[in-house]
Amino acid sequence: MPHADYPLGNKNTLGLESTAQFFAPFQTIEELRELSRWARERDLPLHVLGGGSNVLMPEYVKGLVVQSTADGVRLVEQNNDSVVVDVDAGKNWHQWVGESIALGHGLENLALIPGTVGASPVQNIGAYGVEVSDLIVSVKGYHLSRDEERTLFAQECSFGYRDSVFKRDLNSDFIICSVRFKLSRAFSPNLSYAPLNSLQAKENSLTAQMLIDTVCAVRSSKLPDPVVTPNAGSYFKNPVVPESKAQQLRSVHPQLPVYPQTNTTYCKLAAGWLIEQCGFKGKAFGPVAMYSKQALVLTAEKGAGLSDVHALQKRIQNTVAEKFGVTLEPEPQIFGQSR
Repeated sequence: MPHADYPLGNKNTLGLESTAQFFAPFQTIEELRELSRWARERDLPLHVLGGGSNVLMPEYVKGLVVQSTADGVRLVEQNNDSVVVDVDAGKNWHQWVGESIALGHGLENLALIPGTVGASPVQNIGAYGVEVSDLIVSVKGYHLSRDEERTLFAQECSFGYRDSVFKRDLNSDFIICSVRFKLSRAFSPNLSYAPLNSLQAKENSLTAQMLIDTVCAVRSSKLPDPVVTPNAGSYFKNPVVPESKAQQLRSVHPQLPVYPQTNTTYCKLAAGWLIEQCGFKGKAFGPVAMYSKQALVLTAEKGAGLSDVHALQKRIQNTVAEKFGVTLEPEPQIFGQSR
């Protein structure tokens, strides 16, 4: 039976105070189907919550909030080249990355990203040249409007930069219950991004655990632990602009980090650099601030609310647009609202 007036303050990494009208954990698709029927009978919207690391909590969430507590890992098949594994949605993402290297490789660069396995395809999480979609075979879940279990293969997920079908066409209509990954038996590290370049010299002796440890050290040096300093990770997406726009900005700002995109005439810019150049790094605005070690991270103090977060978001967006002519889009979205 769902819990009424359930506090969500400790279920979002920004620590924004929030209350759900109703809340219930689930482990299986059968349980989820029953909860969906319970909500439909009462004409209540159904919302799924992952690890709460990429959401902005409003003060009150109308409807039923559900959260997977299933965290199993099941070997599906293996051969000399690869391993296929099913992982439940409630599994802690970083924990799964650490465990994955005993089975296969490819996820090491995604270590220490907060959240759950079930949330990883929604945002198509990525870091240091790797996106989770590179390793996903399929996503299994419950399609609410069809009232049925459904499996979507990777090509059906419309993966893009921090994007997927789960954020668009299936937003609020599909609850992920497990993700199927295909890992490589061979360890072939991706060291193409600057923070990991130094490892190229020791590539022959590099192990998967060493790579994970390095990624964790790099992330920890820039990103605060949400348990200590409430935050939602990287707050803004790195903007993608035409090559001509990137070249024009580079001519005025030679230090601007620019990352050409494969097989396109577009480039990705470093949002953190743009924000820092506008003077927001380490600056507090009431109970919210941009982190002193990484201008891309918005942090919150106890008592902060959604209005505080949005005020700083808009101030940054307006200043960056005025100075650079670039539009910044936030990564975290308001929980319980269609995107």
